[in-house]
Amino acid sequence: MALPDAGKCRNNVGLAAEIFTEYGDFIHTTIRYQVKNETQADDLFQDFFLSLVASPLPTGVRNIRDYLYRAITNDVIDATRRVERYLKHVHKYSKYLEPPIDKRTPEDAFIETEETKKMFELIEMHLRCSHAQAITLRYRDDYDIKEVAKKMNVDSGTVRKYIYVGLSKIRCFLKPK
Repeated sequence: MALPDAGKCRNNVGLAAEIFTEYGDFIHTTIRYQVKNETQADDLFQDFFLSLVASPLPTGVRNIRDYLYRAITNDVIDATRRVERYLKHVHKYSKYLEPPIDKRTPEDAFIETEETKKMFELIEMHLRCSHAQAITLRYRDDYDIKEVAKKMNVDSGTVRKYIYVGLSKIRCFLKPK
């Protein structure tokens, strides 16, 4: 991979500086209007300068303000998506770190754990392996359908079918005669 020419980088910085000298107020106002958070607006303002250095205006641009407005809007959308993805990952990670709040007595918790363990042993004994595995991963290990499908190397639809058929068989098995 070739490194960028130092002269070209200096030239891009100069072009970006010229654009920011002439249109800086417009750029900052547009970003602030779209973001409504002064700190984030300042960060995006600096990032926008760097993006102009990395990829300067194309040569055939007739209306620079329109081009800048579109580029700013795209940068704000990208930044918003990045923050949303980051927050989603943080939220998912925080679920793993939360200590469970258990208000049961230790004896009740132990009995319930043992009963649950026996229930899943019965499921494994009375169902086909694929049905039992799908139900166990979904309900005991608390995976969502996509995660179960990935673990079992099958489609999500197949996992849904395994769970549906397995639960139907369990209901029949538990139904009073």
